Amino acid sequence: MTQAGPLTGVRVVEIGAIGPGPFAAMLLADMGADVVRLERPGSAGLGSGAWNLTNRNRRSVGIDLKADGAAELVLRLCAGADALIEGFRPGVMERLGLGPDVVLARSPKLVYGRMTGYGQDGPLSQVAGHDVNYIAIAGALGAMRRGGERPLPPLNLVGDYGGGAMFLAFGLLCGIVEARGSGRGQVVDAAMVDGTAVLTTIVHALRAGGQWPGPPGTNLLDSGAHFYEVYATADGEHVAVGAIEPQFYARLLELLDLPADELPQFDRARWPLFKQRIAAAIATRTRAEWAELLEGEEACATAVYRPEEAPAHPHNVARGTFTEFEGVLQPAPAPRFSRTPGTLRTPPRDPGADTDDALTDWGVDRDEIERLRDAGVVS
Repeated sequence: MTQAGPLTGVRVVEIGAIGPGPFAAMLLADMGADVVRLERPGSAGLGSGAWNLTNRNRRSVGIDLKADGAAELVLRLCAGADALIEGFRPGVMERLGLGPDVVLARSPKLVYGRMTGYGQDGPLSQVAGHDVNYIAIAGALGAMRRGGERPLPPLNLVGDYGGGAMFLAFGLLCGIVEARGSGRGQVVDAAMVDGTAVLTTIVHALRAGGQWPGPPGTNLLDSGAHFYEVYATADGEHVAVGAIEPQFYARLLELLDLPADELPQFDRARWPLFKQRIAAAIATRTRAEWAELLEGEEACATAVYRPEEAPAHPHNVARGTFTEFEGVLQPAPAPRFSRTPGTLRTPPRDPGADTDDALTDWGVDRDEIERLRDAGVVS
C-alpha cells in the first residue's frame, strides 16, 4: 500500500470501534501512517462499513478477538507497529489477553493508546456513556445555551472529536516521538472528559479574570454578547457575528448602518437591547445579500452554511477544503503541509475486506493466513 505524507513509515494497529478511536486513526492515516484496522467480520452499525468516511485511508482485517490464537496474531502485528489504538471499556483488552502489560512486554517501544469517555479509573470509568454525557461532566455542555434555554449538544464534535480523537492522536504522536529517543513505550489514557475539560480552559480563564460573571447565555462567547451571536436573515437563514475586537465591531455597525454612539460595545447591561437592534437590522436582507456585503469586510461576520452547502462556498472551493474521492464528496485531509501533504488514497472498506493483503504486508505469510482462517481467527 503506497503511503504519502509526514507520517509515512509510522505503523498503527487499530482495534475497530466507533466514534473517536476511528477518527483519530483517520487523522493519522490521512497523514501517511500505515494503519491496519482489526474488526469483527460482518460487523455493522455506527462504526463499520464502506459508508463511514472516518474509516478511509486504511485497510480492514476481519478478526474474532475472542478466538483462540487471535491475541497472538495481534501481538505479532504490534511487534511491527509504533502504536495501538483501542476504545473498549477499561478491562476488556485485559480480558482478551491484550492489556498493556502483555503488549508492552512483547513490544517495549509501542505506544498503547486507550480511548474512553471517563478514563481508565475513577467512579464512572465502568459506566456507559456517549459524547453528550462526557461533555456534560466536563462542564462544556452546561455553558452551551442561551439564557433560559436548555443546553444544546454541539453534535458530537466537542467530546468524540475535539476532546477525544484529537487528544488521542496528539498523545500517540507525543509518545512515538518520546519512544524513538528513549526506546520505551507507554500507555496514553485519552479520556473524553479530560480532553473536553482542557478545551474549556478559556472559560475558566475568563471566569478567573472577571470576564465571565453571569449565568449561561449572558457572557462573552455563549450568545450573551450582541457582537458574538447568530442572527436570522429575511429569508429565514442566518448570519454569524463574531466582532469581538473594537475595530471589527465599529466596522460591523457601519455596514449595518447603526450609530456607534448608541451601541457602546461593552455596556453589558444593555447587551439584550443591542441584540434586538442588530437582529432588526440583519432581518432586513437575505443571507445571500449579507454574504455579499459582509464576508469580504473586516467585520468578522459571515453567512451560516449547512454541511451540504459548505463545499460550494468560494473560499472552500479555492482552497480545496472539500474534495471528491471515488465519487464521494468529503472533507480533505488537514492540516496542510508544504512538502509532504496528506492524501486520500483508499476509500472506507467493509470489515475484513483486506485481510489477506494487509496481513501479508505486515509479515504474515499466506499459508499462515489460511491456517488462521480455518481456525476461525480471521475472515
